[in-house]
Order: sequence, then structure tokens, then C-alpha cells
Amino acid sequence: MKKPRESLTTIGVLRSRFFGSYVNEGIAMVGEGIAPALIENVARMLGMPVGPLAVQDEVGLDLAVSVTRQTKADLGDAWQPGTSYPIVERLSAGLGRHGRKSGGGFYDYPAGGRKQLWPGLAGIWAPRAAQPDPGDVRRRMLYIQLIEALKCMQEGVLEDPADGDVGAVFGVGFPAYTGGPFSYIDHLGAERVLRECNALAKKHGERFKPPRLLRQMARDGKRFYG
Repeated sequence: MKKPRESLTTIGVLRSRFFGSYVNEGIAMVGEGIAPALIENVARMLGMPVGPLAVQDEVGLDLAVSVTRQTKADLGDAWQPGTSYPIVERLSAGLGRHGRKSGGGFYDYPAGGRKQLWPGLAGIWAPRAAQPDPGDVRRRMLYIQLIEALKCMQEGVLEDPADGDVGAVFGVGFPAYTGGPFSYIDHLGAERVLRECNALAKKHGERFKPPRLLRQMARDGKRFYG
């Protein structure tokens, strides 16, 4: 049985890596001209408790900028900006929209009223004339998290898929109907997940490149359970 501190560490890792990849992907879509309302609504349809843009507003865009700048200073030439960073930096450092605490980020927070997506986003990142199918948006937000789960297992950050599944569902709000990322990979089958990741990588970039562990599982017909 895991000690409480170990369990908390697992949840912390999942929060920063699983949830972080989800938020990053949602914000990156804004820069691609995908309608913010589509991103947020599909996220909820996926089963996430909060849309990625709303999450970033709660955490604070200025905090994300500060952390990224420090990481850049620490890594030097090895640093590579995340796909969401230019968007967050423009809103926070450029426009002073730091999130809920400043009254505005991706959303506006009127006093005594309900939050609503900031209309000014469309003036900076104009929505495409033809928006993607909701299923495509869903796949991106789901599979980027599955990839991060596989990386955590591959790197030894997680040792037990059950820990990852329980921590993801109860700790960071990963869709409960999936049983957790590792259970869902088993449900879909490693070969299918591999095909989807390859297709997403070809269309959207290296961040969707299948981890070595997934390629091995697909090749050997392996599962995380049973």
C-alpha cells in the first residue's frame, strides 16, 4: 500500500504533467484560430471538469509567464517554448490580462455577473472560417494526456498503472468513464492509440509523437492490466 506522501506526490505529478498538457493544448488551439467556445465546450463534453482556458485563468497567466521565463533562464539554449506560451505571454505581459485575479484573462469576470469568454480574443487570433470537427478537438485534448501518461510510466515517474489511473481520475479530474489513462489505453488497444498518435503527430507536430513504450506495447500486444 502506498504511503500518503507517495500518493500525494503521484497526484502532484499528474496535475503538473497530465493537466498541464491538456491546458497547453487547449490554449494552443486559440492561436490556431479555433473558436474558444468550441475548445471549452468540447473539453466539458470530453468529461473534463473545467475547460483549459478557464483553468489557466484560475491559475494565473502571469504565473505561467514567470515560470516559463525562469525555465528559459535555467535551460539556456536547450529551452524550447511550449505551443501555448506566445498566447499566454501576449495576454498577460502584453495586455495585462492575468486571469480571474485581474478581472480578465481568456474570460472576463464582471462584478456580480457570470464570467464570459473575452470577445477581444477574436481580434487577436481570428477564428478560422471553417472550424474543425468537435471530434478532432476532443482527440487532441484526450490523446495529449494519454501520451503524457505513457511518458510518465516510461520514465519511471509512475511505477504502477493503477496509481496513475486513480490519481488521474480522483486527483486531477481525468474523465471518470475512461477508468483512467492506462485503463483507457487498454480499452482502445495499443495499436489503435499508436495509429491515432501518429496521425496527430503528422498533422499537429512532434508533441503527439508516440512514446517508445507505446510502440513496444503495440508491437508485442501488451496491456497494462491482465
